[in-house]
Amino acid sequence: MSRDQALRGEGGDVIDWLLEEDDPTVRYLTLRHLLKRKAGDAEVEEARGAIMRTGPAAKILARQEAEGHWGRPEDFYMRSKYKGTVWNLILLAELHADPRDERVRKACEFVLRWSQDPVSGGFSNLGSGEEGGRADKLLPCLTANMAFCLVRFGMLQDPRVQKALDWIIRYQRFDLAPSPSREWPYQYDRCWRDHTCRSSVAKALKALAEVPQEQRPKGMRAAIENAREFFLVQNIYMDGPGSHRMARPEWRRLGFPLMWNTDLLELLNLLLCTGGDDSRMHDAEALVLSKRMKNGRWAQENRFPGRYLVAMERNGAESKWVTLNALRMLEALPR
Repeated sequence: MSRDQALRGEGGDVIDWLLEEDDPTVRYLTLRHLLKRKAGDAEVEEARGAIMRTGPAAKILARQEAEGHWGRPEDFYMRSKYKGTVWNLILLAELHADPRDERVRKACEFVLRWSQDPVSGGFSNLGSGEEGGRADKLLPCLTANMAFCLVRFGMLQDPRVQKALDWIIRYQRFDLAPSPSREWPYQYDRCWRDHTCRSSVAKALKALAEVPQEQRPKGMRAAIENAREFFLVQNIYMDGPGSHRMARPEWRRLGFPLMWNTDLLELLNLLLCTGGDDSRMHDAEALVLSKRMKNGRWAQENRFPGRYLVAMERNGAESKWVTLNALRMLEALPR
């Protein structure tokens, strides 16, 4: 399928649909990444400004408490899926909320104060505003998700964010074979398996990919390559090298937002932006393209229904977000 074929299906132009004003972030990203409009372009700036005035980001921020959190402060992660502070910060980052907004800055400072272990730099699912995150409850996927948000919100040079990135570089596992003798700074059974948690690798790659290429130190570049190879060696979603059994069949269901989870489309875009195409990605690419409907759009298949503070796209419905991300994948593939 050519890019032009994907952009125009039966019944109309997909780009025109993505440019509709009901979802300002999709409109903004379509202008920037599919139509290649530059920052400063009047239409781009209008769409970017609309993110903070209408749509889900504005609604999320309207429900924020004055101290920067959502719901009870101590329920920033636990007992609050997917309505607590951590989850809303992830959504705001995905929606490209304006990092200059005071409410966004307050949310970032809240998670740094309540969730980050000040010693190691990792993020915990339990903590307090006085002592930070508990060192015995650190989670690799949470650490990576928070690092992704904080970098996207312009805090890359903050020493606390650098410490979180260093935690990923130092501690994130990329092993496929059992390694029970190794010690790790996170203890939950779901993370302390005989091999690493696949979702934690996906979120680690997402966090590190957010750092501009020219600002990645040697250790970060090595971690990115380790994460890439972790997925490529098992054709992204198979159960180990050479296996024909799927380790994560649910990754075939495409959706947005994904929170701690991932899918083939998110992984393919991460792999494409960190090192380009690879023959071991082709089966997954073909699967994504096979889901395109006749009108050139893709459907939402993997959302957490009714779990957010704001309404998002419905499962089974045509999805602007999945369509946008699929077209960005197609745009990144060799012509």
